Amino acid sequence: MIKRIRDFLDSQGELPRRIRNRHHAFWSDPCSETVRNMPMTASDAMTNWKNTTYWQRKLSNKYNAREFAILNGCQVPDLYWKGKDMNYLDFSALPENYVIRPSVGHNSNNVFIMKDGLNLFDGKTYTPKEIITYCQSVRQTNPAIEFLVEEFLQSTDGTFRILDDYKFMCFNGHIATCHVINRLSPKAGFGCFYDTQWNKMKPLHTTYPMRDGQVKPACFDEMVQQAQKLSKAYEIFVRIDFYATCKGAVFGEFTPTPGMGQGFSAYGKKLLISYWDQYCPGKI
Repeated sequence: MIKRIRDFLDSQGELPRRIRNRHHAFWSDPCSETVRNMPMTASDAMTNWKNTTYWQRKLSNKYNAREFAILNGCQVPDLYWKGKDMNYLDFSALPENYVIRPSVGHNSNNVFIMKDGLNLFDGKTYTPKEIITYCQSVRQTNPAIEFLVEEFLQSTDGTFRILDDYKFMCFNGHIATCHVINRLSPKAGFGCFYDTQWNKMKPLHTTYPMRDGQVKPACFDEMVQQAQKLSKAYEIFVRIDFYATCKGAVFGEFTPTPGMGQGFSAYGKKLLISYWDQYCPGKI
């Protein structure tokens, strides 16, 4: 009962309403999946990226998002392989540590963070055959899904571990906050909020318990600059994720409807709506 009341309260307010409205506008269209899965490359002109209504849907495809980030001068993880049928992947050619993620999805679902055969996201070991079987089952739910096999990014100290997230809430080139998450698993960890000058902010979201004391990464200013540039190109509200690595700031993904609008604090709702109205007035 308490959880239902909390969920109801989370869903109230102008920010959740706008995010739900965007989700409906983006994905109720019968052509939405065609738009999202339209193959794009970093060599495509910006006019080709923006040639349809709600063109940002293309960037909910994680391969397209990579290419858009490259187009805008961002680093992305090295790509080892991309395709639908994992039977065609030569696992013997991969390094010991690698990442597999689907081109479409959210909440880190169906992601393998592989370190010496162990998936750090679920603590289980997998053989190549088991990974292939799992990915085949994922494709049964959505045949359009492709899989990206990418570099396992090393942390700033050069170790292979689950990286911290730097999630920027962006509005047409302006950043409201950066949510830093010290992640323990796909859905567990600790977080804190900072502005672009690394000043601590009040909590904007309640999903992860607060824990401050994070050290500002050397590439934080680089992340801020790149998030601003990507956000300006994206044109409307979006969350943009980055990683701090031993080779600097690396782009993660775009999230147009974070949490479907749930989990934001009263302060977070008020702040983000003020940014939305100031920097994206009248935009979805």
